[in-house]
Amino acid sequence: MLRYVVQTGDPVLRKKCEKVTSFNGELCALLDDMKETVRAESGAGLAAPQIGISKRVVVIDVEEGYFEIVNPQIISIKGEQTGPEGCLSVKGKQGTVVRPQKVKAEYFDRKGKKHKLTAEGFFARAVCHELDHLDGILYIDKAVEVYDLPPEEE
Repeated sequence: MLRYVVQTGDPVLRKKCEKVTSFNGELCALLDDMKETVRAESGAGLAAPQIGISKRVVVIDVEEGYFEIVNPQIISIKGEQTGPEGCLSVKGKQGTVVRPQKVKAEYFDRKGKKHKLTAEGFFARAVCHELDHLDGILYIDKAVEVYDLPPEEE
């Protein structure tokens, strides 16, 4: 089911999200809805607070594949990259953000099984961006500059 993506100003985007404690059908339905929503919006990722759910759940859909990430934790970062970012919850804007070049993270899947991932480049940027959402942080908080997109690029 497609979900409404909340926009800046909605207080849910500024809350620290709760850990998932039940790996059940409700979580599976949430992940399925998030996948459908991120793809319909042509996004690289989506965090649960962006659809009004204050849980530590993220989906990332990048060249390296589609990832369902529950209760993530970054365990190491390396290097630095600076580049453009946008956000489905910050329509019509883009910013320049400094992120790690490489990140390693631990997370759980929809069944509660623990995994590790290593992400570099744009994938690392997407991981950091989405995980920030879980702590109430938006890319505009970290951007060295934010600018309006022309209407045709929104």
